[in-house]
Order: sequence, then structure tokens, then C-alpha cells
Amino acid sequence: MRLLHHTDRGRAFQLGSITTIESSSQVLAQPTLPLQTKSRWVVDEDGKRVKLACVNWVGHLQPMLAEGLTKQPLDIISKKILSMGFNCVRLTWPTFMVTNETLSSMTVRESFQIFNLVESIAGLEVNNPSFLNITVVQALQEVVKNLGENDVMVILDNHVSKPMWCCNRFDGNGFFGDRYFKPSIWLEGLNKIATMFNGVQNVIGMSLRNELRGPGRNDSVWYNFMQKGAETVHDANPNILVILSGHDFDKDLGMLKNQPVNVSFKEKLVFEVHWYSFAATDDWINGNPNDVCASQVQFLRDHAFFLLDQGYPLFMSEWGVNLKGDDVADNRYSSCVFAVLAELDLDWALWTLMGSYYYREHVMEMNEYYGVLNWDWAEVRSPSFMERLSALQSPFRGPGLSDHEQYDVIYHPFSGLCITKSSDAPPVVPAKLGSCVQPEAWTYTPEKNLQIKDTYYCLQADGEGKPVKFGTDSDCQSSSAKWERITNSKFHFSTMIGNSTLCLDIGPKNTIVTNQCKCLTGSCEPATQWFHIIPSTIPYD
Repeated sequence: MRLLHHTDRGRAFQLGSITTIESSSQVLAQPTLPLQTKSRWVVDEDGKRVKLACVNWVGHLQPMLAEGLTKQPLDIISKKILSMGFNCVRLTWPTFMVTNETLSSMTVRESFQIFNLVESIAGLEVNNPSFLNITVVQALQEVVKNLGENDVMVILDNHVSKPMWCCNRFDGNGFFGDRYFKPSIWLEGLNKIATMFNGVQNVIGMSLRNELRGPGRNDSVWYNFMQKGAETVHDANPNILVILSGHDFDKDLGMLKNQPVNVSFKEKLVFEVHWYSFAATDDWINGNPNDVCASQVQFLRDHAFFLLDQGYPLFMSEWGVNLKGDDVADNRYSSCVFAVLAELDLDWALWTLMGSYYYREHVMEMNEYYGVLNWDWAEVRSPSFMERLSALQSPFRGPGLSDHEQYDVIYHPFSGLCITKSSDAPPVVPAKLGSCVQPEAWTYTPEKNLQIKDTYYCLQADGEGKPVKFGTDSDCQSSSAKWERITNSKFHFSTMIGNSTLCLDIGPKNTIVTNQCKCLTGSCEPATQWFHIIPSTIPYD
């Protein structure tokens, strides 16, 4: 099986009852499965980088069925996932669904009847009637099969043991030995799922456990059972990636600095990390976003990102924002996380696909505002967010992508755009933001010029509110062509015009202008002035 990986999106079209965003004609070569690792990268059988651009799809709640099947036909949802630019699903499942015979033999109809989900049963009868009288385990297999038929890869995530919403520190699902988290039963569940999907080619990985947490956390216990879990999965299904999470809701892998995981296999091991604004909600709301972003990123460098330098892939398997757009903490965090995902070119899984849940925390049909689909799964909740996300769905670098030497891309995380290559050579056309698929190649020089690679052209300020222009030769020696990174985030680029300090900003029609630097102190909104230099090797000619 060879899977498509789409890199950009354009016009909208109709797919059944769902408005979708169509992938453009630019498509990367299809990966040859199974996948493996090569230093910090996930690669295909040909050794070429495969960027995991995934979306989370919940199947671990009490009904034990992938969400949304009461709202839309399965095949429509699978096609929708691909059309939005995702090449992968992180599909969650509960241990007891396969280890408890009463649950594993239960039909979908019976599972819904337990919670009196009458309207959900009616929705299944309309949209996916074939699911009602098969078991919940067979339903999982059908979802995975249909995703494969639509060229979507799957990572199976053991989210909880007892089917329920996750997570808190005392829910009995948090750490080895907790009320519902018996290691022997957990290992049995991993073995059953790994065996069940052995030979199902679009299942490219399994994550051993979501968000280990709680008062029982202990490094030696973690090493003991995570290594046993990894070996169990690999023995049952040696083709798939084995993904390990850390402590404290998957924010802390710091123990690996000094003691590596000891497993018998190579080139299949991946680690995962989670990052949400609610790791520091009050800081994001009350603090200066430059300082909060810098401190949060430093924490992640100390507790997770160091694994990249050790030669392991790191999968940010959960991150996301409230797509209503009115959450101050999420809005400020979002530009920070977009910048980091672009800079490190991480594999990731967005939380989340679901527009709604069958039954979550005793509420029927709960709306999920983090979901990329709306409540009835019929439309994209926020088309602007999906456009912003598109640059992160394609790789910026990695093995086998091109023979270009590394260069710099100037990325604007608030819009998800890059300073793009113009059809006319500078200085005819001012610098503008556009698709990151064909970015301008830059070099940030030791002299602090932002210089187009292999040319004499550099960005030069022309005054407050004015578009930046392209200087050459002596122009590049002037103070107005020197760009300092002046805040802790390193995202503000400032220069001097006379006695005025001006910062890069976004202007009308995505032009790049300079304005008075804003949000250098206090609780404020800096994102339009945040630009980030990220490394890339994708073709730019």
C-alpha cells in the first residue's frame, strides 16, 4: 500500500453533505510502508522523510466507538480527514475493550443502549447502519480499514484502561498499579491490539499509554513497564513504530537525559510529548507572551526536545486550541506552538477531529470547541485555522526531500505564512507573505542582515507604516537594514530609523511593513509582529 501525502490546499468543493478544502495538485511522493526511524526522523522504506501530520480521533469513551459515526458516514469522514491535509489519525482505544470479554463481545447497539443513547442509535441507523450489530472491536477494525482505503495512516493510542474521559490525577487510569491500570492486563491489551493489526499496513504505529500521571509516578517503574510494553508490541507486530510517553500528563521525558530506554529493537522507537496552553494558563493571560513563550519552550527543551539531539523522533501527539477564538491563553499560546512546530519540524497530532461526542462526562452530544469539525461534523469549524495549519502539514526538511543545502525561511506563525518567492526579482516587488510551499530562501547573517540567499538583496526598513524594501550593497550596511531579535521569544525583529525603533509587522494585503514595536512588556497581543527564522531544505528555485 502506498499512501498519498498532500502538501497544500486550495479551492473548496462539495463531498456529499460536507464542504471540504481540496488539496492542491502538489503532492509529495507516496511513502512506502512500513515506516521506520532514521536518527530523529520518521522515514519510509526508501529512507525518505515522512512527516506525520495527524489529527486525534477519540474512540476510548464509554460507547467505545470512534466519534462522529452518528453524524456522517464513515467514508465521508475518512475522506474529509485527507482533504483537510492530514495524512494520519491518532485513534484512541481503551484497554478493557479488548481484555474484558463482556465489553469486547458487546455490539455497538448494546454499548449505546447502556447509556440510553437513543438519538445516537437513530443517527447510526441513518449514517452507518452496518455498525449497529457488530461488536465494538469489529467496529474499530472497520474504522481502521476505511481509513486505509482512503490513504490515511493510523497510530493506535492506548488512552485509558477503563473507558472514560481522560484525564485527572486520581481517575484510576493514571499510572501502573492504579485501580484500573494493572500492568498485566495492560500488556495483554497491547498484545491483542498489536496482533489484531499485524499485516494491516496503514497501521504505522502504536503509542503505549496516554498521559502517565498521578501520585504513583516513579522512574524505575516507568522504565520497567514501558520497556516491557515496547517489547510486547514489537514482538507481536515488528513492522510498526513503538511510541512512548513520559510523566506528568506527557510533559516530562527528562529522565531520558541520563538513562536511555533499553529495548532489543532498533529504528522503530519514537517518543511523544503533549503541550497545551493550560500548562500555564494564568501566565499566558497575565504575563508577557514573549516571556511566557520563552519559558515554556525552555521547559520543553529541558524535558523533551533534547531527544531530537539524542537521535530520536519526537511526536507532539497532542496540542490544540479552542477554535471559538475567544480564549486569551490559547490565542497567545497558538503563535508560540506554531513557531516551535515549524522550527523543529516535528511530527504532530492535533487535538482534535471531533465536532461533538456521543457521551462525555455524563453529557450527551457535547460540542467540542477544539474540534476541527463543527457539532454535526458537516463543515470545518474554522477554515482560517485550517489554512494557517497547512504549512505545518508539509515537511521543511529531512532525509531524501531534496539535495538543497539548508537555508532560512522567514515564517509568520500568526498567519501560518512565509515570506514568499516573487515572480519578479527584487527590488521591483515588496516582500509579502504567502504560501510556505515556495518560500523565499534567506540567510540571517552574522551582521544581522536578513539577506536573500546567494544575492546582495537584504530587507531594509523605510519608515513607520511603510513596506520594507530591498537594499543592496551599501544599503545593507545601514542601521535600517540591521535586524535585532529583541525579546525573550526571539520573534520580534527590530531596526532603527533615525531615533525610532521599528519592528517587522504584517500590513495590508499581506505586505511586510515596519511599525512601532508593541507588546515588549506587560500582558498584550504581539502576534502580528512575531516572525521566526526556521531552517529548511525544500526546493526553492
